[in-house]
Amino acid sequence: MLLFASIGGLLDLSTAPTQASGIPVLVLKEGSNRTRGKEAQHGNITAAKIVAESIRTALGPKGMDKMLVDSFGDVTITSDGRTILDEMDIQHPAAKMLVEVAKTQDKETGDGTTSAVIIAGELLNRAEELIDKNIHPTIIIDGYKKAAEKALQTLEKIAIPIDIEKSDFLLKAATTSMGSKIVAEYKEYLADLAVRAMQAVIEKQPDGTYKADVDDVKVEKKPGESLKNTTLINGILLDKEIVHSGMPKRVENAKIALLDASLENEKPEFDAKINIESPEQIEAFLKQEEAMLRGMVDKVLAAGANVVICQKGIDDMAQHFLARKGIVAIRRAKKSDMEKLAKATGAKIVSNIDALSAADLGYAALVEERRTGDDKMTYVEGCKNPKSVTLLIRGGTQRMIAEAERSIHDALCVVKDLVEEPKIVAGGSAPELEMAGTLKKYAQSLPGREQLAVTVFAESLESIATTLAENAGLDPVEILSKLRAAHESGQVWAGVNVFDGEVEDMSKNNVYEPLAVKKQIIKSANEAASMILKIDDVISSAKMKSPPMPPGGGMPGGGMGMGGGYPGGEF
Repeated sequence: MLLFASIGGLLDLSTAPTQASGIPVLVLKEGSNRTRGKEAQHGNITAAKIVAESIRTALGPKGMDKMLVDSFGDVTITSDGRTILDEMDIQHPAAKMLVEVAKTQDKETGDGTTSAVIIAGELLNRAEELIDKNIHPTIIIDGYKKAAEKALQTLEKIAIPIDIEKSDFLLKAATTSMGSKIVAEYKEYLADLAVRAMQAVIEKQPDGTYKADVDDVKVEKKPGESLKNTTLINGILLDKEIVHSGMPKRVENAKIALLDASLENEKPEFDAKINIESPEQIEAFLKQEEAMLRGMVDKVLAAGANVVICQKGIDDMAQHFLARKGIVAIRRAKKSDMEKLAKATGAKIVSNIDALSAADLGYAALVEERRTGDDKMTYVEGCKNPKSVTLLIRGGTQRMIAEAERSIHDALCVVKDLVEEPKIVAGGSAPELEMAGTLKKYAQSLPGREQLAVTVFAESLESIATTLAENAGLDPVEILSKLRAAHESGQVWAGVNVFDGEVEDMSKNNVYEPLAVKKQIIKSANEAASMILKIDDVISSAKMKSPPMPPGGGMPGGGMGMGGGYPGGEF
């Protein structure tokens, strides 16, 4: 759309009177598109609602999975909200904001992505109804802000403090997070592994609080066997094999050296030439090279190491010398693996082999190369008080393993959330209904139109209960009526039991979620909805690129107008 300036001010070309005087001035690039007012708001809200609707059926233990096929034909089967939105090629700028909601939720708490997007979509849907009643978006945003603050206060009030040194609630929360995944059949077993893994890497801070990092739990995947064969290794699993066939494949009471240096004769940084005039000089040169490599191996031996893990290369001659001394060596280990090995074994990563000493070595009860699936892998296990451990995921298919990894990541994040903020709430939409009831009473105390916004915020929170009921094939109206009545009578933890189709006390069903997850859902959904509602003008300068013409002219894709020679008839 073109904008012109005249004596009368800024005018839209399409509405400017023909007699308008003055010299026209181009403001927007030709081909630009502009949408304003309610049309822009409705467009943005509709796009966001479509995104929320697309993952709505994935919520809860009875939620359905999505099959996502990318442009290369790779298939992903999942019910994880973040993964679904990542794999969808979303173009609309407002819809992308909901993708950001899922990313933020996943980054902050690791769970609750689907709930956050559903609530954000519902907030926009209800706001659209208010806009149609001529309530200004600013009033709605102010009402939403007050409602979010009140909802967060309610969550803090009803949350149950827990003792993280007892794993009962950690296990229940981790199991709940896996209940809606493909791997739900093994949720108790996998949740137990996740809790044990996180408990191993928990660190107590000087102020008495606890901290846990999900990155300290390494996750390795190998197709084969079943999910029941997934194991927790009390140390680090390296997807590497021992470099020399003459080295022992098993070392007990391993003393491990971690080298961030190569066991090779390094080439000089500048060009150098050596003039050799006799065979004796060649022999002396080779012997000197051999002596330098032997010297490196002797330094490793002098430090007392019987296992060497090197981030860089190991020369063939050095491998031979190490094998003769009975030292196990692994080369080209990843930097991230080296850092995890240092945490697990207590070793220090040494950058200069001349500085290697016995104090830099780490300990593991066993270092062994084993065949796992089709590959050989090296197990470094039996570490004393390791601050980094490994989960080895097994499964029948690659897609099952990928979904198991996503599920275990969610469970690890849930445990981390509880370690850093040891408070829980029951699941099954119980906290959402409690917040909704509080907000409806709170709305009555507000003057003016803000109370309408607070009321629709409460109704948006109830969408979690109706979605759970719909996905389980239950009557959402009946379930919602029962839930409201239960919470009105003081049953704080009344929620939807999707397996029995009844409203029950979810705390007695051991369905728990971290308080941190619920708080982040409210924050993310409110901020995304408010940002989209604030927009009343969309100016797009992007022009659609036309496909390039093939040599010699004609239609793109084969000259016959049907995309000949290209799959699907597309260029």
